[in-house]
Amino acid sequence: MIELFRRVLVPHDFSVRANGALEVAVALAEEHRGRVRVLHALSPSAVAHEVVWASRAKIRAGLREGLEREVAELLGKRAARVECEVVIAEPIRAIVAAARKADSIVMATLGRTGLAHWLLGSVAEKIVRLSPVPVLTVRAKHGAKRRARRRRTR
Repeated sequence: MIELFRRVLVPHDFSVRANGALEVAVALAEEHRGRVRVLHALSPSAVAHEVVWASRAKIRAGLREGLEREVAELLGKRAARVECEVVIAEPIRAIVAAARKADSIVMATLGRTGLAHWLLGSVAEKIVRLSPVPVLTVRAKHGAKRRARRRRTR
């Protein structure tokens, strides 16, 4: 049987939603004696104006340090199962490329609908379509609470 959660990739954008997906990924990896790779992909266009002040290597090192700190604070001892990586590349391409060394991807989704989804698109949706491995999308908890509140007020 193929083990889907032995090598889990978690795209991370330093958001609360990404932290939720990371917790799910670590729990799944623990159950299957697996490991988690957290990837933060910084778009080259976002780095362009920063290069004047610091080298790409310094930018990556600073972001990786911040990502490792966030993972350690969130997971505590369970962070030992996690490897952090920061790349400067278009996020969708970087995630799909990293997925080739993973068994699955666990990632957060914004859950946008309507015009916002149509105009902005969805990284998660594109990853689901392009990924060479299965993708588990994790919806933000606070979005579910907000929808429940709306239903109660109607």
